Amino acid sequence: MSEVISDSELVSDSGLPAVQRVVTGHDENGRAVFKSEDVSPTKMIPSGDAAMLLIWTTATVPADNNDETDGRAREAGVTLEGGSVIRIVDMLPGQASPFHRTNSIDYGIVLDGEIELELDDGAKTTIRQGGIIVQRGTNHLWRNTSDKVCRIAFVLIEAPAYLHQGKPLDEDRPEHK
Repeated sequence: MSEVISDSELVSDSGLPAVQRVVTGHDENGRAVFKSEDVSPTKMIPSGDAAMLLIWTTATVPADNNDETDGRAREAGVTLEGGSVIRIVDMLPGQASPFHRTNSIDYGIVLDGEIELELDDGAKTTIRQGGIIVQRGTNHLWRNTSDKVCRIAFVLIEAPAYLHQGKPLDEDRPEHK
C-alpha cells in the first residue's frame, strides 16, 4: 500500500514537506479499507510562481464513490468540467497568479504562511494560516507578499457561471493565457 520514497523526494520544489495522501474504499465484503497511501512533493509549474500537487478529482458532482479510478490519474486543468478537484498550491514568496475566474465554487484553506487575495476592483485582504477562503466565481488573483512559502489546499467544485444582469460572466482561466 505505501510506496518507498527517497529523502530528497520528501521536500517539494517549494521547499515545504511532501504531502501525504491516504485513500480509502471498500473491500469485497463492503468493509472500509485503505486503498492507497503515498507521499508526493509539489512540483513547480511552468510560470515559476508556485508549486502544485493534484490530490484527487471526481468526474461528476455529486461524486460517484463506486468509481474506482485513482482521482489523481484523471486529467484536470484549474477545474474539472462537471467534477471536482483538490490540490495543494505552494505560492512562492513575492509571486502572484494572473487574474482569473472559473465556473466553480472554491474553498481555499491556508495551511501554512499567508496569502493576499485581490479582486478585480483592487480590493485586497490577507488570509493567514488557518484561514479559509470561499471563492464564488469572482475574478481574482493570489499574491504572496511575505518572505515565506504559503501552502493552500484548494477544493474546486463545478458551478454554473455567475449571472450578471441575466448574462453569464465568462471564465478567464490561467491555463488559457
